[in-house]
Amino acid sequence: MDWSGKRCVVLDMDGTVYLGHLPIAGAVAFIRRHWQDLDFYFLSNNTSKSPRSYVARLNDMGIPATLSRLLSPVRPLVDFLRARKIGCLYPVGNTEFQGYLHECMPELEFAEAGAQAVVLAYDTELSYHRLARAALLLQKPQVLFLATHPDLVCPSPEGPLPDVGSFIALFASATGRQPQFIFGKPDPQVLAPLLARYRKAEMLMVGDRLTTDMQLARNAGIDSILVLSGEATLEDVAKEQYQPTLVLKDLGEAEKDWPGSASEAGQQDV
Repeated sequence: MDWSGKRCVVLDMDGTVYLGHLPIAGAVAFIRRHWQDLDFYFLSNNTSKSPRSYVARLNDMGIPATLSRLLSPVRPLVDFLRARKIGCLYPVGNTEFQGYLHECMPELEFAEAGAQAVVLAYDTELSYHRLARAALLLQKPQVLFLATHPDLVCPSPEGPLPDVGSFIALFASATGRQPQFIFGKPDPQVLAPLLARYRKAEMLMVGDRLTTDMQLARNAGIDSILVLSGEATLEDVAKEQYQPTLVLKDLGEAEKDWPGSASEAGQQDV
């Protein structure tokens, strides 16, 4: 990897910077070491936490992230809702998601009666009542079906947990409907603010998932690093038609290619 032309690094978080509540030491060390060299941005499809929660977690790891460095599927969702003049929806999402969505769009009403859309997020407080009411709404064809992201599972130290993609499969079985619009990775619209600021050659996507992180990089036309610290394995990579720019055990391994590193100096001496 030639870092000399890179300015903007977009980092997935869970499985890339940390796993559950456990920091991935090499990744955190790389980010902290090069905080002044690169513009790091953090992007997670996990809508169960607000950007403020993510900033607090990163700060606890010694990473000086601020809200301006956080990207969320909620932003393109809000742009869509306003463009479609949707003022009332039924959210399938936890309290923190609903709070952040309302913060971004204060005029939005959450209600079953009069709902113009069902929005499916990563609901860590999911109840059968909420599932049932959403399923009944989705039997009305005029009600839009929206989802924040397509991830089937969320990584955790104990193993993968059901995520929005799994909930989508549930609603497909119960109602016969699929989301009409899905926001977040791998939709490049989630990178729109950065694509307007940086040249594509200056950007890099780092993540642990082939179907979202690496697909996002392909869709956006930017380089990518797949890290094996989360979901993907080398066996998964071997099956892919389109390969990431680079595959590393974790982001810490990128240090060997950094200009002036000991390994780079050794390669130049050969």
